[in-house]
Amino acid sequence: MVRNMEVIGWCKTQIMCLLILLYIGYTYIKEGNDLKKVAGRSYCNGFFDVSFVVAEIAVLFDAITACTVNYLNEVPRVVNLAVHLGMFVSYELFISLLCWYWVSVTVGIPKNRWLRMAGMLPVILSVTLTILYLPQLSFLQGNATNYSMGISVYACFISVAVHALFSVVFIAINRNRIPKRKMGGLVTTLVFIVIILTIQIVFPESLVSCMAITLIMISVYLNMENPAIHGLEYYHNEMVMGFATLIENKDDSTGGHIRRTSAYALLIADAMSKNRKYRNIINQDYLNSLSKAAPMHDIGKIGVPDAVLQKPGKLSEEEFEIIKQHPVMGGRIVKKTFGHLFDEGYETMAYDVAMYHHEKWNGKGYPMGLKGTEIPLSARIVAVADVFDAVSAKRCYRDALPLDECFRIIQNGRGTDFDPEVVDAFMADQDKVKEICSKEA
Repeated sequence: MVRNMEVIGWCKTQIMCLLILLYIGYTYIKEGNDLKKVAGRSYCNGFFDVSFVVAEIAVLFDAITACTVNYLNEVPRVVNLAVHLGMFVSYELFISLLCWYWVSVTVGIPKNRWLRMAGMLPVILSVTLTILYLPQLSFLQGNATNYSMGISVYACFISVAVHALFSVVFIAINRNRIPKRKMGGLVTTLVFIVIILTIQIVFPESLVSCMAITLIMISVYLNMENPAIHGLEYYHNEMVMGFATLIENKDDSTGGHIRRTSAYALLIADAMSKNRKYRNIINQDYLNSLSKAAPMHDIGKIGVPDAVLQKPGKLSEEEFEIIKQHPVMGGRIVKKTFGHLFDEGYETMAYDVAMYHHEKWNGKGYPMGLKGTEIPLSARIVAVADVFDAVSAKRCYRDALPLDECFRIIQNGRGTDFDPEVVDAFMADQDKVKEICSKEA
């Protein structure tokens, strides 16, 4: 009994961390499965899942080494070296996977193969050094516990430091592209790494590395991968789409107008985000807001009489004046109904899209007669998407036009009806536009 208590005493911190990780893992799997049943798809990130497994393995090896290093006379050196190797490699893999995870959920994994290979180089070098110099590992006696020291340990520390430095540079370069919530989690994680790495280097017998892993996984889980967050986003999107569909059903000839318009808008925005001019404007937050704001562009039509909205022939002057009021009504509805439900960025964009998607680049649109860049970018994007779908889909007053003619209408409106750069982004991938048109028909 005394011996068992002594063993537990050596690794009590690691045991506590392992139990916390197991609990988080259980909650993550259970709530994730519950959400999958409702949403019909998984919201998990592969890098996070693998990182979580590696984190648990690392803490487990940390617990074992915390015991074996204190029984040098009883545990063969080869066993001590083996479990230390498992700990070092799992820590190095964890920090590398964590960095790849952050890249994947913020700006996306680079398509360039050489960049991906360069990103793997630090962990390859550190693991190689760890293995090569493992036989030279020393076990030293501290005041409270024994600990290991040698080039293998330094390689592990350097790997963590290099990835931490990469994270700082990554944040600095992409600070305007990283969503705010993700930025908070990234900075918090980086702080945990720096603080605990410093403690471990200054006080090598403290053995607090497992706390870093646990705090990092808690931070990532709460800020990024909590199924409750994904659940709120799912219900948010469902509510927005349901509300938009309600408006769309006032005109039963529009079909999948809101889905197609939203898809076209995201296609345009994604293409423009690769332009240096818009790189720091159209970030992931912007795309997320646009995906929820674009379906709301015609929300003001709820106030338009069905007799006007569904009229099969040409509208009279008076009827057209009624139609022209739907952007104003839409902006008012967004302010009153959605203004306090979601984040400020979404509210502003939803208002801009509803209010200004009929403005024209030359100032001859409605309701405000704005021109050029006076028109919010989101509204300029949705304007192109909306018009293209309007002419390419069957309506109660006419049949759908051929796609080639629809593209010509957009191109002819470049610089008059539409922002030239938005048109260029839209026209750049006509195959994808056709795919969306056929898929959502």
